[in-house]
Amino acid sequence: MTLKDWEKAFKALGQHVRLRILALLAEEELCVCELEEILGITQPAISQHLRVLKEANLVWEEKVSQWVFYHLNKEKLAEVLQGWLAYLDVPLAEKEEFAADYEKLQQLLKNPKVACRPLRKMGSKERDG
Repeated sequence: MTLKDWEKAFKALGQHVRLRILALLAEEELCVCELEEILGITQPAISQHLRVLKEANLVWEEKVSQWVFYHLNKEKLAEVLQGWLAYLDVPLAEKEEFAADYEKLQQLLKNPKVACRPLRKMGSKERDG
């Protein structure tokens, strides 16, 4: 996954109503009218939240007659969460998209500009490690 993919997924996961929708869909496939009844919000609001979740590929829809039922895409959710953890395990120096941040971090560690740096005896990686 790319950083943009994770950004989209975490944006979708970063809202209380969408988390409630995902929790409900983990239990049962539901249509908009059922979600509307359970969550107590309007159909247009539900549809907006589902659109964001669909764009992140966290839910999928199934048309049955005149109804559209929504399902949780558990595989995609697992891919996002496990993939992000694996991505964080890769050293920052190996991530091209963070090259500038890595360089600034190295400069800061060599020549502290902030008052807190001298107070730390060892970095968090050494403590956790």
